[in-house]
Amino acid sequence: MIFVTVGSQKFPFNRLLKKVDQMVRDGAVTEEVCIQTGFSDYVPSHCRYQAFYDRTQFSEMLQACTVLITHGGAGTIIDAVKRGKKTIVVPRLSRYGEHVDDHQLELPARFHEMNLVCTCPDENLLPDVLAVVRTHPFDTYQSNTETFLASVDDILRSYLLDTVTDTAPVP
Repeated sequence: MIFVTVGSQKFPFNRLLKKVDQMVRDGAVTEEVCIQTGFSDYVPSHCRYQAFYDRTQFSEMLQACTVLITHGGAGTIIDAVKRGKKTIVVPRLSRYGEHVDDHQLELPARFHEMNLVCTCPDENLLPDVLAVVRTHPFDTYQSNTETFLASVDDILRSYLLDTVTDTAPVP
């Protein structure tokens, strides 16, 4: 199953929904497609869809999908790469009224450079990108959270030790 999500921003993302629906209609995609349409007003004719899924449903859809097609939102991208999902990011673009600026180009580009996702700013390339993603060997996401927290812990311990040492009475 392919899961498509456009996030929860109060902007439509009809460009992506129309393209995915067209791909199913034209037979470029033969597997089931489930879409979270968000605030878009395009109604898919060839895909199962719902405006929003609750957290549990969303997590289940993400877990079940073989490919995720998503907007350029950080939360969805990070959740997908942590789960090892083959991910295509189609950033929302301001020129189409999909967002206030083009910040969704930046994060996906970095994740693309790290070989964690494929970016596709032009929806017309989506069929080709989907074919590549299906067999592309993505790298595994490596979180640095534990290393970061250990560094902060070391700094705090060092600071506290220095503070205690500086204020301790001289014997």
